[in-house]
Amino acid sequence: MGLEQEKKMAAIKSVALVKNGMLVGLGSGSTAAFMILKLGEEVAKGLSIKGVPSSDATAKLAREVGIPLISLEEAMKLDINIDGADEFDSSMQLIKGGGGALLREKIVAYNSKYNVIIADSTKEVRRLGKFKLPIETIPFATKNIIGELTEMGLKPKLRLVKGSPYKTDEENLIVDLDIFEWDDIPNLNEMLIRIPGIVETGLFLDSTDLILVGKGDSVIKIEK
Repeated sequence: MGLEQEKKMAAIKSVALVKNGMLVGLGSGSTAAFMILKLGEEVAKGLSIKGVPSSDATAKLAREVGIPLISLEEAMKLDINIDGADEFDSSMQLIKGGGGALLREKIVAYNSKYNVIIADSTKEVRRLGKFKLPIETIPFATKNIIGELTEMGLKPKLRLVKGSPYKTDEENLIVDLDIFEWDDIPNLNEMLIRIPGIVETGLFLDSTDLILVGKGDSVIKIEK
């Protein structure tokens, strides 16, 4: 079984949790895309839901498959949010933001009653940080932030696309950090958030209720 198949199985399993009348947070990224496609199929069969997308790319895909969308402002509190992750550990701590949508993803997760993460088996790690930690920064402060994080030993790198700085949906920048040597991840998160100009980090430390992992030809459930 390939990784794409593992992603697909986890995605399909997550859609079974979505019931009529629910307000659903729609995650971003390649695994979430499988979930959105499946959800679109269910909506075509008569499932009545409304989705709140966590990125412009997700909104576009959801519209293409016929999922009715509303704004977070209209929804206020979501019944369920389904999203992917770049890494997760045994404590259900996550690194997200490889696709650059971490700010809206975190806002949607925070405003959801139940958070489901879907992933393939390669996303499970003993220790967070092999995947670089993305942080979202305000352009005005980014150069100073990079200087400060360099002094902290985090080896910050401004994310570029085709040689130009990557811009988020909120017109901010992404800086990727090397956190593999850090033992106290919650403390690191606090330190980062306290630096003015860092809008949000890709550390999702206590928001997840359920992880569905595609492993071989089955889906493993990890719950709080």
